[in-house]
Formats: sequence, C-alpha cells, structure tokens
Amino acid sequence: MNVESRTAMVYAESLQEIRPYLNRFFINGKWEAPIGDATHPIIDPSSECEIARCSMANQADVFRAVEAARSRFESFQFASRDDRLSAISRFGSAFQMNATAMSELLAIELGAPIDLAKDGHCDVVLAHVVDFMRALSDFRFEERFDDISILRHEPIGVCGLITPWNWPPNQIALKVLAALAAGCTMVLKPSEVTPMSAALFAKIVEESDLPPGVFNMVQGTGPEAGSALVGHPDVAMVSFTGSTRAGKSVAALAAQNVTRVATELGGKSANILFEDIDLPEAVQRGVTYCFENSGQSCDAPTRMFVQRSRYEDAVALATTIAENQKVGPPCENGNHIGPLVNSTQFDHVQTMIQKGISEGARLVTGGLGRPVGHNEGYYARPTVFADVSNEMAIAQEEIFGPVLVIIPFDTEEEAIRLANESQYGLAAYVESADMNRAARVASKLRVGTVRINGAPIPDGAPFGGYKASGVGREGGRHGIAEFQQVKTVAQSVSSQLSLCRTQ
Repeated sequence: MNVESRTAMVYAESLQEIRPYLNRFFINGKWEAPIGDATHPIIDPSSECEIARCSMANQADVFRAVEAARSRFESFQFASRDDRLSAISRFGSAFQMNATAMSELLAIELGAPIDLAKDGHCDVVLAHVVDFMRALSDFRFEERFDDISILRHEPIGVCGLITPWNWPPNQIALKVLAALAAGCTMVLKPSEVTPMSAALFAKIVEESDLPPGVFNMVQGTGPEAGSALVGHPDVAMVSFTGSTRAGKSVAALAAQNVTRVATELGGKSANILFEDIDLPEAVQRGVTYCFENSGQSCDAPTRMFVQRSRYEDAVALATTIAENQKVGPPCENGNHIGPLVNSTQFDHVQTMIQKGISEGARLVTGGLGRPVGHNEGYYARPTVFADVSNEMAIAQEEIFGPVLVIIPFDTEEEAIRLANESQYGLAAYVESADMNRAARVASKLRVGTVRINGAPIPDGAPFGGYKASGVGREGGRHGIAEFQQVKTVAQSVSSQLSLCRTQ
C-alpha cells in the first residue's frame, strides 16, 4: 500500500466506531433507520478508495425530523437562558472529549492534514462554544423601545440547517449553537461528502442531553433531502452555507413559503499589498492563507494585488513559497496540504488551471496534474499565475484549490476598484505600513470582513458577505439574532408592563 493510501488504516478505530451511525438518522433523540435504501459512497481522497457508505434520506425521513422539531419547539422556545447556557456548555465538554476522533474522521473523509484537523477544524469549534456562551449571557431578549413599549427578541421556530464539506464541524457548530442559543429547534442536513464528521457531531449532541427533538439530523443530498427541508412549510428559517449557485436555488425554493433564508456563499477575496510593506512577510502570509485547507476555504485570499513597484519581487517570492509548499498524506504530522476532497473538485481545479493557461496568464509554478510523487489521490499542484487580468476567469470564478493569481496595480484607487470588481464580497485583506491608508481602503471595500496586516478575526465577530457572497451573519451575538424574530409590545400607560423575561 502506498503512503497516500494509509489514512483510513491509521485511523481505523475511529472509522469503525462511526460506521454504525452512518445508516441511521438522529431524530427525536434516537438513532432511527432510514425509510428508503439509497446510499452514498464515502471516498478517502488520499487514495480514491471507497471506505464506507452512508444512508441518504428521502422526503419522508426529512418530514419525520421536521415534525420532531416542530413538536419540541412548542416548549423549547420558553427554555430559560440558564438552560441553554448549560446545554452549550455540555456540548463543549462532550466535543472536547471527542476531538481526537473528530480530527481523525476529518483526515479520512476530507483529506485534512491531521494537525490542521486538530488545530484548525476542531479548535475553532471549542472557540465557538466560548463565544456563543458569552454572547448568550449578554443577549438582551427584551428591551425598552420607549417609556411604555417593549421590544421582544423571540426564537423564529424550526430551522433547517444545511452545511458544506470544506469546514464541516465549524460550519455545523456556527448554526447549531446559534439556533440553540436563540431557543430554536432544528434539523441539520450536512454535506453528503463528509457525513462521518457530521454523524460524530450528532453523537456529541446526543451526549449533551438536550430534550428530544431540539436537534435532529438527516444525511442526504441537496436535491432530495435539502429540497425537502427547504420546502417544508413548518420550517421557519433556513441557514445555508455552500456555493452561490446552490444558494440561489435554496432562496428561490424557500420564497414559496416566505421562509427566512440566511446564506454564506462563495468568495474571491482580494489581498492588496502596498509598496511600503515588509514584502516577504506579507507574501508569505498571503500564499499560506490561500493554500490553507488545500485552498478549499470560501474566504481564501486568492487574488493578490501588488503595487507595481514591488510586483515582480512579489511574484518571485510567491513562486518560491509555492514551490516549497509541501503536499502530503493527511495522516502525517506537519504543515503540508492534503488532497482536494473528491474527483469533482480535482477536475474543477484542473479545468480552471487550463483556463488560466488558455487565457494567457503567466504560469510561474505548478500547473496541471498531480505533484511529483503522488500518483493516486486528489492532490493538486500548488499553482501561481502572474500577469493576470482581473477580467480573466481565474480572477473572477471561485477555484477552491491551491491556486493564487497575482495582479499589478498602480494607485490606491485602482486597487480598490479592482478588488470590488467581483460578484463576491465575502472578505478582503490589506497590507500597508500606513494605517490611515489601510483603514481608508478597508472602508471602501464591499466585503463582510477585512483583515489588515494579518490581524486575526476577533472571536465572536460576525462573519458573512456582501453581494453574491450571501445574506446574514454567523457567529456571536449577530449569529444568534439571525435565528430570532422581533416583536413590538405596545402598551397604554395604565397597563404598562415591566421587563419580566430574561429568556
């Protein structure tokens, strides 16, 4: 067996422990058998081998889960703040106990290198637990509007949660914990590409001892289970993370029942490097962020704009960094990148690289095919294009692989214009020694998050985008508010009520 095929064997214990839950759905506090017999293969992307199969829900399975959530909402909407805080705390403890198994499953099904799975994918979930508990503790569920009127923030109802494959436990936690904090019940439909980590997440929720029906999970495809969930009349809100194309379909279907939709969609983030910076540090940071998770991050800085006086130096630095980027098996420790998640994603990345070549961009390193020494697995070559025009497909379309494009600019105004010339608006990055300029540029970028000189995103900060990158925000106080309705209670002076609910 080649080294690239070892992952499932190295983590065989975690794989065997999750297998029984791959042909069950978590509904009303129990692991229920599916009604239909449809299954989906689980592929180890490091070997291209099928390692298990997962049952796929049909409409009847989804409707069972929605009914469980609807029935439980009648009482859970009145759960106290303390009860919800306790539930989130129990989840955090249970997740920490299962973090090693979660990391290993992510290495197997996603191809995430084990160190990234531990320190990135899993640690961020524990950070969300802390952030949501802080936000819930401070959340004002009732507030005065004027001397005699009250605004109430109430749970919206049953929520359909649809999550992607690229950061599985992170995206699931952002939705589940926010809905739980808001007082909602829910049905989770995770990606069929990464069902093992989702099944373990459901097991962790089960260990958290929530009332039956608060959290439900069905595995399934988007066209079958996802559509049934979005179109169900008892679903009050859908929170969706995925591609812009799929997000548009979700919004159109939800509109038939006037269902609220929150979406976090695609991105093509700009990284603006001004000439006054420490260039090696900024380029290293930009390339590293771009290639992290094998480039499969919606907010990756995939468009590097460099002021012309430093442009060729930046291209040379990026080339060296990309050529030194190690690619290796998920089961090995280190800061390497792993394979892409599946053949569909691998083929898409190859198609986009060919488009860049055909459009006339200068391929300075990487390119088509697998890296040297990788004859199997969905490994892509770390790739850098220079002399890219902002109108090229590789500068406008989401590639979702380890591919960086570099574009020169002359003036601050041009950099802002080029950065904003995109259908997307999820994130942007600015590198400058002049903090006044950095702040000025940040204020003019039409995106949801701007990171200046590599600053980390604050814990609990709202995350989401402008334009085709979605509607709504996730994380912290703003994430909880997405799952609530606002009610105005107007009173006469003679019947004035006091603020009596802390929820």
